[in-house]
Amino acid sequence: MSIRKREGNRPDRRFADEEFLKVEDRKALCARLRYVGSANHKLRPGDYGFHPSHNPRPSKSPCDALRAVLLAEASSLMQQGIMLGMVSQFGDGSVPKYIWAVDEANEVYEAKTRPELETDYHGYRLGDDERDMRAYILKEWKRRCR
Repeated sequence: MSIRKREGNRPDRRFADEEFLKVEDRKALCARLRYVGSANHKLRPGDYGFHPSHNPRPSKSPCDALRAVLLAEASSLMQQGIMLGMVSQFGDGSVPKYIWAVDEANEVYEAKTRPELETDYHGYRLGDDERDMRAYILKEWKRRCR
């Protein structure tokens, strides 16, 4: 089974304006949200503790296709994304559906909330089937990191 192409223009997959969250709100989100990962996006189980150790779905984008991404790094990337405000728009009392981050090799990652527990996130690297989205996130990441 090949990886299915994602939908194109999805308004919920756009980051909020930089002014959307104050620094104290970003810190509160960092304290409230956590990265837990998903066996559906893992080729290498690393230190995630999945049982069975890993079970990637062929239709899902693995976060560790290029290299192992351990839990501490994935959590740190998500926190960096939150602190830069690289989150999708969300309403009062809720959480962003998406959080984006870029690693030192300029690989773009997307974390998504889990439906069964909205404060837990899993993530994946945006691959070649997501060139436009990758460019969109990378450009904004670089602008906000100045």
